[in-house]
Amino acid sequence: METEERRRPLRAVIADDQALVRTGFRMILAADGIEVAAEAANGAEAVAAVRRTRPDVVLMDIRMPQMDGIEATRRILTGGADETRVLILTTYDLDHYVYTALAAGASGFLLKDVTPEHLVAAVRLVRSGDALLAPTITRRLVERFAPRDDTGAALHRDLSELTPRELEVLRLLATGLSNAELADRLTLSPTTVKTHVARILSKLGLRDRVQAVVVAYETGLISPGGSG
Repeated sequence: METEERRRPLRAVIADDQALVRTGFRMILAADGIEVAAEAANGAEAVAAVRRTRPDVVLMDIRMPQMDGIEATRRILTGGADETRVLILTTYDLDHYVYTALAAGASGFLLKDVTPEHLVAAVRLVRSGDALLAPTITRRLVERFAPRDDTGAALHRDLSELTPRELEVLRLLATGLSNAELADRLTLSPTTVKTHVARILSKLGLRDRVQAVVVAYETGLISPGGSG
């Protein structure tokens, strides 16, 4: 079954209230062999489409009627769709709604004027389990919006389960360091760093590095403007 899963074409759901946007994205994805399993014009339709089709990736607009993309993201990612990744579509790269969506579990965001090549690459990247956002971009979002976020999307986590070394890795990860830079800073092998990061995500119940950065700020492990 695992082999069949790997051979299955990448499947996506496109959720946007503008038909022209959906059509454009569908054409771009289809041209690269990505199957669009369903389209949705609002968040409620997106949630239903995900439950019905079990896609690998959802391209999710934020501002939609009936149910916005943030609430739809929450419902999708807490409703048993463990293998589904959400990419947020937005017009602005530093948007309070983007931050809230990341805290809700989205794996990254794309600007709506994304190039076809970048769109396809992003969808394939998050399908592989990686987060699209560089930690440095996430950090900018968190520093700007976390202190005054009132949406209830905060990622409350108990860091007491982490070892001192894992806390150190998380603190440095939140400043925007890559695995290679972490390995250099801590004098560890890249494999050891990957193991530490994986354990951090597992212990804290996080989907990816994006959420780890959010947690580091919201728990006070690192403060806005801090260097780690």
